[in-house]
Amino acid sequence: MKKAVHLLLIFALIFTLAACGASPTNEQTPDSSSDEKPDVAAVDEEVIPEEGATLTVWESGGAEKGFTEFAAQEFEKKYGIPVKFEEVSFQDAPTKLQTDGPAGLGADVFAAPHDHLGAMVSAGIVLENFWPEEYEAEFMDAATLGTTYDGVLYGYPTAVETYAIFYNKDLVQELPNTMDELIEMAQEFTDVKQNKYGFMAEVGNFYFMYAFIGGYGSYVFGDNNTNPEDVGLNGEGAVKAGQLMQKIKAATLPLNSADVSYDIKGSLFQGQDGQLMFDVNGPWAVQGYRDAGVNFGVIPFPVLDNGKVPTSFSGIRSFYVNAYSKYPNAASLFAQFITSEEMLLKRFEMTGQLPPRTALLDNPTIKEDEVSSAFLVQAIHAVPMPNIPEMPAVWTPMGTALSVIWNDNADPQTALDQAVKQIEEAIKAGK
Repeated sequence: MKKAVHLLLIFALIFTLAACGASPTNEQTPDSSSDEKPDVAAVDEEVIPEEGATLTVWESGGAEKGFTEFAAQEFEKKYGIPVKFEEVSFQDAPTKLQTDGPAGLGADVFAAPHDHLGAMVSAGIVLENFWPEEYEAEFMDAATLGTTYDGVLYGYPTAVETYAIFYNKDLVQELPNTMDELIEMAQEFTDVKQNKYGFMAEVGNFYFMYAFIGGYGSYVFGDNNTNPEDVGLNGEGAVKAGQLMQKIKAATLPLNSADVSYDIKGSLFQGQDGQLMFDVNGPWAVQGYRDAGVNFGVIPFPVLDNGKVPTSFSGIRSFYVNAYSKYPNAASLFAQFITSEEMLLKRFEMTGQLPPRTALLDNPTIKEDEVSSAFLVQAIHAVPMPNIPEMPAVWTPMGTALSVIWNDNADPQTALDQAVKQIEEAIKAGK
C-alpha cells in the first residue's frame, strides 16, 4: 500500500470476485459445515508434506521478492521441497487466482491484503489456517482478526501496516501528548502567506480520517466489522470526529480538501525551509523522506479529549493457501514456515515491514528502531479494515461526506446520515 488511494477497491469487481468462479473439488477444500480441518495429514501439529511436492509462491517484487526467495531457499534446505517464486503483486493476486486457480495455474501459496479475504472465501479459493489456536495466541489481535472471516482464520500474517504522525525534529521542540496540544502547536506555526502549515492529513480520505471516528467510539460495521446490516458511521462518535476536523481547519489548515493531497503535503514536509510540522502518513513514506534529508521522527497519534488514542485503520499482509493446490500439506507447511518468528524478523530486516508476532515487539532490533517502534505502538491501537465484500460501498460516500464537512463546514450529522444512506443502498443493490 503505497498510497491510500490503492485502498479504493472497485465495488463491482469485488462483488464479481465473490460471485464468480468455479469451486474447487471436495478433495481440495473443506466442507464449511464440518468441524474437520482441510485434508492435511498431521502428526503432533506438524503436517506431512505430500511425496514429490513442489510449490509455487506469488509475492510482490522488490524487497518482498528478496525475502520470499530467501525463505524459499531455507524451506528447501529444511524440508527438501523446492519452492518457485513468481512475481505477482499482492494486490493483484486474488483476482489473478480467480482465473488461474481452477485452471491449475495458480500459486500454491500467495500473498494478498486482508481486505480481499471476504471475496476470496466467497469465491472458494483459499484454505483455512491449519493452526488457528497457535496464530491467535502468538500474533497481534489485529492480524488474526483481519485474516479471519465468518469466524474462521485463513491467513498466515506477515506484516501489519498503519499510519501515524511524522514530525519535523527541527520544528518540534516538545512532543504533544494530546490532539489539543498538537492543534495548538500547529496553530502557532501556521503561516498561510509563507506557505507554512502546522498539520496536514488527507482530510477527504476516509482511510485516514477513520482514526478520529474510531477513536470517538464509532465503527464501520457492527459485530467487529462483520455485520453489513449495521453501519455505524453516523453515530455520536463519527459526529464528534467531524467536529474535530472542523476545529483543525479553523485553527491551522484553512485549505480545501483537494489542496491537501498526498503529493502536496509530502512536498511541504520535504521543503528546504521546513514548511510542515506534522504530517499524517504511513511507513511507505519513510524512505522518501530519508532520501530527501528530512530530520524527522514518528509518533503514535496523541490522545483525543476523551482520553482515547485514535484508532487508525491497519492493513494486514498475509500469505494464503490456494484451495486448488495439488499439495495443500506442503503449502500449509510453507505458509507456517515463512511466518515463523525467525522468518518474520528476517523479513523486517530485509523489507522494514512490521512483523505482527507479539514476541517480536520487544526484539531489540525493532525496539531500537525509532520509526518502526512508533508505528508498532500505533498498530496496537489500530483497527483492521473490514474484510467483508460490502466494504467497497463505504469509501466513496464517506469521502464525499468528509469533504463537505471540511470544505463547506456542513453539519456533520446531516452529511454522515446521507453517507450512511448511500452505503446502505449500495449494499442492498449488490445483494
